[in-house]
Amino acid sequence: MLGFSDTIFPAFLFCMGMSISFAVQNRFRKGDNLLQVISHIFWRTVALVAMGLFSLNSGGVPGLSHQWFSILMVVGFFLTWGVYPKAEGNKKYVFTAMKAVGIAILAFLVIYKYTQGVPFQKSWWGILGLIGWTYVICAAVYLFTRESLLKNAVAWLIFVTLMLLNHSGKLPLSFIPSDMTLHTFGMSGVLTSLIMQKYANREHPHLFIGILCGLGALMLLAALASHPVWIISKIQATPSWFFYCTAAFFPLFGFFYWLTDVKGKTHWFDIIKPAGTATLTCYTIPYAWYAVQQLSGLHYPAILGSGIPGLLKSVVFSLVIVGLTGILVRFGIKLKV
Repeated sequence: MLGFSDTIFPAFLFCMGMSISFAVQNRFRKGDNLLQVISHIFWRTVALVAMGLFSLNSGGVPGLSHQWFSILMVVGFFLTWGVYPKAEGNKKYVFTAMKAVGIAILAFLVIYKYTQGVPFQKSWWGILGLIGWTYVICAAVYLFTRESLLKNAVAWLIFVTLMLLNHSGKLPLSFIPSDMTLHTFGMSGVLTSLIMQKYANREHPHLFIGILCGLGALMLLAALASHPVWIISKIQATPSWFFYCTAAFFPLFGFFYWLTDVKGKTHWFDIIKPAGTATLTCYTIPYAWYAVQQLSGLHYPAILGSGIPGLLKSVVFSLVIVGLTGILVRFGIKLKV
């Protein structure tokens, strides 16, 4: 009951968790103080949660179809959270005005839906909203634990325990935004990044990779033990789903470390590099793509709807989106929160 698509979102949370320690350390190295780092974490969270809510509430209303809502939403995202070059004089005012237009577009969408009797709902927060909540919780924990591997290991164990208690009904944590399982994926990434910083060695990679494989084996045992209690479910964010996923994630990261850092095969992934360097941009483009496709009445042939042809279509579509992302980045058009 665990399909490939069920592993994509938790894998992203895992990778996002890994990035936290490197990002925070980098900001401190650049001279930011604690208050500035907290401010950055806060506004990044606001942006992610806001984007998640907009995508979640993109359903059409009289006078504004779902397709046009999506197009305006994407335009608003890029104007509000786009990367603008440093500028002085008139250019600076132009860029400020563009940001203001972006905010105005997003505000219009909220107000218009409200006037039509369909106010924004938080519901399950949307994918980006869930990422935002996991990010802020894991980042807040890291600000206390910092580079201490022991403290992060203890924090990770606490998160795993809370996840089990929450899903067993013994300690309901409904007051925490999102789900403890998702936050535990993020903390698993934080822990992995600290293990990497302490033990990774390109000349002698066996210890680091061995630790990750050991963690993977431990997660597999936990998965087998928890499976009779909880089904594997992404929607319900069950502990068994977490354990099976991390049983793959820990050793897989060890493999990719060996392949890229040790063997130097990073060029193998150049074709999908924009998806890693401009991830938010790559994620957002399909909202506009689908909207334009539907408005123009274009449809894929029925044969591409399933089976091997459907998989091939998905691969081609993904590469096209990644390619478009690369082109936009080359022209300086990129989302960054």
